[in-house]
Amino acid sequence: MLTCSWAPTVFAGNQTTDKRSRPTTLPTGGDMQQLQKQIIERYEALGLSHLLIAQRWWGDGNAIEGSSMDCLAMTAWYAAISQSLHLITAIHPGFFQPSAIAKWGASISNLTGGRWSINVTSGWNMAEFEMYGIDPLDHSARYQRSAEFVEVLRGAWANTHFSYEGQFYQTQALQLEPRPTGALTVFQGGQSDAAIQLATQHSDWMFLNGGHPERVKHLIEKVRNREAPKGRKLKFALYAAPLCRPTDSEAWAEIDNRLSRLDHNLVEQRKVMLGATQAPGTDGAKGMWQDSGDPLSHLDSNEGYCSRLIGSPETVWENIQQWQALGIDMLHLDLRDELFCAEVLPQVHKL
Repeated sequence: MLTCSWAPTVFAGNQTTDKRSRPTTLPTGGDMQQLQKQIIERYEALGLSHLLIAQRWWGDGNAIEGSSMDCLAMTAWYAAISQSLHLITAIHPGFFQPSAIAKWGASISNLTGGRWSINVTSGWNMAEFEMYGIDPLDHSARYQRSAEFVEVLRGAWANTHFSYEGQFYQTQALQLEPRPTGALTVFQGGQSDAAIQLATQHSDWMFLNGGHPERVKHLIEKVRNREAPKGRKLKFALYAAPLCRPTDSEAWAEIDNRLSRLDHNLVEQRKVMLGATQAPGTDGAKGMWQDSGDPLSHLDSNEGYCSRLIGSPETVWENIQQWQALGIDMLHLDLRDELFCAEVLPQVHKL
């Protein structure tokens, strides 16, 4: 089974237990470079196959994660300091022209020997769009823009001369030099109907938030039913935050302790920001962070604990095998749990 983790580009705000003061400064220069190198070296030593470079254009580190280092700059840096990680760059259509990203991606592909893919993220944080002067469109139109974005990318990578006339993007006899290495692989997130439509028509992978197995199974079946008439078959990456302890009881005692320390005001703020509760100024991450009735969904902003990689190493390993049987091809992991990394992760790579 493939494995993925977040690139270290965001430094504040994904936890909701015990609200803490946020750092006012970040390491810079040589200190930042050393920190990044140490993390990348650890990931490669752990055998991680993929690295997701997210983009948070703005975030206060409170109601939502803090702003991130720029996705393009950081991808280029990771290309220089990594040896085996496959780099997945999150790109927001609207903030970039697809023809320019096709050129940039072809360059990264050449530099890394084909170790690059794109994660097309349609966006939902209206404050980001407003700050940068980007037309946010409505939810459905953002996914239509993303569909055109992917069509231009694929066309430019597959053809030596490519012209395109769409509602949002146009090219005239576009030529990429140097040519990219290999085919383009497209990842995306989202769980709304619009997201599923984009995935079944244009993408290769779907990143899924964590969730109870029944919920994730239902979503996978929904996608499979939609893609079957098109003759396509997507792959799925599931987000999970492991909590591994010597025994199941110790692990769940830690979960109970964290739940008892939840910052409920912060949880409510994030529900508004992420769309579980609608508010002016947001368009919501539709389909994500909905009120599923699962208290574990409130422990972080991507529902990683809902995937229930919680317990002894033996229990966590059994749960991972069940996820594979449900159709999960990649685990997108929070890798801070040392026992999980030492005793379970090596087994995952053998699946």
